[in-house]
Amino acid sequence: MLAAIRQLTKAPIRYVINTSADADVLAGNATFSKLTGLLHVAAHENVMKVVSAPTGQTSPFPADVWPDETFFQERKYVFFNGEGIELLHMPSAHSDSDLVVFFRRSDVVVAGHVVDDTRFPVIDLAHGGSIKGEINALNRLIELAIPPGPLVGTPPVGIALSEMPGGTEVLTGNGRVYRQLDLVEYRDMVVIIRDTIKYYMDQKMTLDQIQSAAPAKAWEPRFGATSGPWTTQQFVEAVYRSLLKEK
Repeated sequence: MLAAIRQLTKAPIRYVINTSADADVLAGNATFSKLTGLLHVAAHENVMKVVSAPTGQTSPFPADVWPDETFFQERKYVFFNGEGIELLHMPSAHSDSDLVVFFRRSDVVVAGHVVDDTRFPVIDLAHGGSIKGEINALNRLIELAIPPGPLVGTPPVGIALSEMPGGTEVLTGNGRVYRQLDLVEYRDMVVIIRDTIKYYMDQKMTLDQIQSAAPAKAWEPRFGATSGPWTTQQFVEAVYRSLLKEK
């Protein structure tokens, strides 16, 4: 990442924003600090609940990956490098510490782990995530994004709307850059799977029965996994248990 940044600018890296308390997000704090010198790291205050520990206990994360600035508001803004930047808290989405970062002049949104182009969204129930909050966050991202344009009628043959120039670019946690239409399709997928699981629950089906019914089957070729850190079964179970909490 540092090498890619250096191809764009030799200016010092002074400010980092952590979009969640996930280990793959926090781990870069110490590395970047050692490589670049003075570094300021900001995050939502709920990140500190994950990385810190009560007095006398050992923290699950070393102190050199902790943010040095946190905030509790739903929206924080800064002006940096000639650009207004909004830090928007997405409550109880992937987790309870998710931030979406909106670069207003560049029209770029960093979605963090709220959107993952390589798998079904991770709903981290242990750290405050929920399917309701995830869908709310996706709806908010859709409202933030502007589609490519100006557009009159349908796009030229062979060109997808999401590939047309212009419009808000949304950086996913993993995978390719999204446009507003991609967000809509991703949100619709999550909503349909949620509604299907809810229907099965209303029919008094058990979790095992719901897993056997494969509510996410239509999207498994694109986002599913049978092994690794986040499988289709884990996603279905997380949605199921999140819906149980809503009752």
